[in-house]
Amino acid sequence: MEDRKRRARRSSSSSSSSSSSSSEEEKRPKREEPQQRKQEEEEEEDGGWVGPLPAEATHSKKRRVLEFERVYLDNLPSASMYERSYMHRDVITHIVCTKTDFIITASHDGHVKFWKKVEEGIEFVKHFRSHLGVIESIAASSEGSLLCTVGDDQAMKVFDVVNFDMINMLKLGYHPGQSEWIYCPGDAISAVACSEKSTGKIFVYDGRGDNKPMHVFEKLHSSPLTAIRLNPAYKVVVSSDKSGMIEYWTGPPRRYKFPDNVNWEYKTDTDLYEFAKCKTCLTGVSFSPDGKKMATIGPDRKVRIFRFLTGKLMRVFDESLSMFTELQQMRQQLPDMEFGRRMALERELEKVDALKLINIIFDETGHFVLYGTMLGIKVINVETNRCVRILGKQENIRAMQLAMFQGVAKKHRAATTVEMKASDNPVLLSAQPDPTIVCTSFKKNRFYMVGIVQT
Repeated sequence: MEDRKRRARRSSSSSSSSSSSSSEEEKRPKREEPQQRKQEEEEEEDGGWVGPLPAEATHSKKRRVLEFERVYLDNLPSASMYERSYMHRDVITHIVCTKTDFIITASHDGHVKFWKKVEEGIEFVKHFRSHLGVIESIAASSEGSLLCTVGDDQAMKVFDVVNFDMINMLKLGYHPGQSEWIYCPGDAISAVACSEKSTGKIFVYDGRGDNKPMHVFEKLHSSPLTAIRLNPAYKVVVSSDKSGMIEYWTGPPRRYKFPDNVNWEYKTDTDLYEFAKCKTCLTGVSFSPDGKKMATIGPDRKVRIFRFLTGKLMRVFDESLSMFTELQQMRQQLPDMEFGRRMALERELEKVDALKLINIIFDETGHFVLYGTMLGIKVINVETNRCVRILGKQENIRAMQLAMFQGVAKKHRAATTVEMKASDNPVLLSAQPDPTIVCTSFKKNRFYMVGIVQT
């Protein structure tokens, strides 16, 4: 009997232990359930994303910054309105500023005027009746000592800029189109290139010699030329025609051959077919002071910046009328009445083929390009790809050809020493930099000067 009682106690204890263990097992999942739910909710919030989140994976692009931009901008004109204007008798079509501090303007009736940049503003120097008809083109040499003008009276006139005197006259025997000095300082011959207006021929003359051409490019271009420009840093000439073809060539010292100091041999390795591809041409071309950038503007109202040595496209700025219309709708730039008037003027520009007179220029640093638009003169930072300034936006003029003077006007006096520069003498401090843009305007017989804001 005692054995039976012991066995019954053992079985009851074992059953109680098993029931207690089973009850513990039932209780455990109840405790763990809230933790699992939390984990599931967190996973649902993350969207079940495996790995780093998209925001963490993509590195935010750093905004490009031009070092010392403020210093460069202080040496550029900043006035929102023009300061002074000067007259010709007829519409002014061409304007050029030389390194010798002269500004030369040419009007539709064949008259040429010389102006000298002084400490504040400019002074009139001399007036020539250069041509009997319309002036087609004017060009100043890279060091600023010579000027040539060509007109539809089939003549070329050559001027000594510093002494403001006419030193040569060439009878061309054909209707000229574009002209450009293609020599660099130190060359034995002052070579000047001139194109025939109706064909693609380019004639090269000695600017101080007779009217017999030293060389003729017969087959370089198949269409009439729209621009010829020398890049003095690399001694290479760039020419373009109406079909959109761009050619590189050299002057007399290198025997008019293809330049050997550029980084391409075949044009297919470059973006120079861009104009032919877009069925347009370039009408204005300019080079940065170091020669590494080439800025162009054309009738399609697009500004293209190329790397000169490789011929690769670097930037494109769209200045088309549709872009301005969208801009006006998004954020009003001008009152509606004024915007409509300027749009009508832009369409008239296209009708009378005046877009060929618009040019583009670099500043002295090569970081900024300037050109005229319907909103005013735009100053674009090429490095950061931003419009940093619009000059003359409030004015009732359409800027066409631009020329810019930067620095201090030179006076014929003793050289300044370090001690003079460091002194606080107010007489010596009077010669401050006076950056000035001079520009022509559509159908105006005046040219306008935009300077810095006087504080």
